[in-house]
Amino acid sequence: MRTVSVAAGGRPRVAREEIDRLRSGAGFPESLRNQLWVVGTAEGAQLIGVSPARFARLARAGCFAPVRFYVNRYRAVVWHYLASDLVEFADASPELLTGRTDPALRMELEERDDQRAGSWRARRLGQLTVLTEDPWERAAAVAAVLPVDQLADAVPDPYERAYVRALRPDLAGIRTDSAAAREVIERVTLAVDADEIGRHRERLAAALAAAREARPAPKPGGHVPRPAAVPAPGPAPDSPDTEPDAVGGRSPGGERETQEEPAAPAGLRGWLRRLRLIA
Repeated sequence: MRTVSVAAGGRPRVAREEIDRLRSGAGFPESLRNQLWVVGTAEGAQLIGVSPARFARLARAGCFAPVRFYVNRYRAVVWHYLASDLVEFADASPELLTGRTDPALRMELEERDDQRAGSWRARRLGQLTVLTEDPWERAAAVAAVLPVDQLADAVPDPYERAYVRALRPDLAGIRTDSAAAREVIERVTLAVDADEIGRHRERLAAALAAAREARPAPKPGGHVPRPAAVPAPGPAPDSPDTEPDAVGGRSPGGERETQEEPAAPAGLRGWLRRLRLIA
């Protein structure tokens, strides 16, 4: 479902044209409900006719990707899946639903880490990049799954990194006052496997190249507004007492970047502070 950008701090809105498109679909509203039907482990196992234990093994092996998650009161991640994905998997791989677990799959489970977080990240990035036509927002979506040190290395230019961090989306969309829960959410949203980080860095490099061709990252005195219904920031006043988010700032998880960079001009610090306010 495509959304349109709104003023800073507002929730994305759905255009009337998109609502009309959904309403005109065959079998509305049941068809739309079926597309959006999500299930947990117990209901998903019942849906495809397997035990919850087998369902969990299939999910950990990456046979189907979660569509969302939440952190329960025990700080455990609870995954949800699209029912339509599970039915499609069951129809395509009936041999994995009955009898002894396939030896190749069993070896996969024993040798590889849990694939659910990685497959969720890949799915979430696919959703975010297809829903925007702005190349800098696409780059920011990919950058959102990289740890602070990896992002600093992948985007060495402080102006570009500040812009990417200002545009980065909230991948999980979960609000919590619990520091422990935030730590769990960060473990899900940030890539840790070296191969996955490498893939995301390659994707980010390509996205940045496309974004640079479209327009440069904004700098003090030469603002380049993003093509959305967000007012472009005006010149920022000098603010020598505030450190910029992109130079020795703090990451979404509260960690401090370790990469040392030259001190930024006072005008840049003020401008970066404004970027944080609209991020």
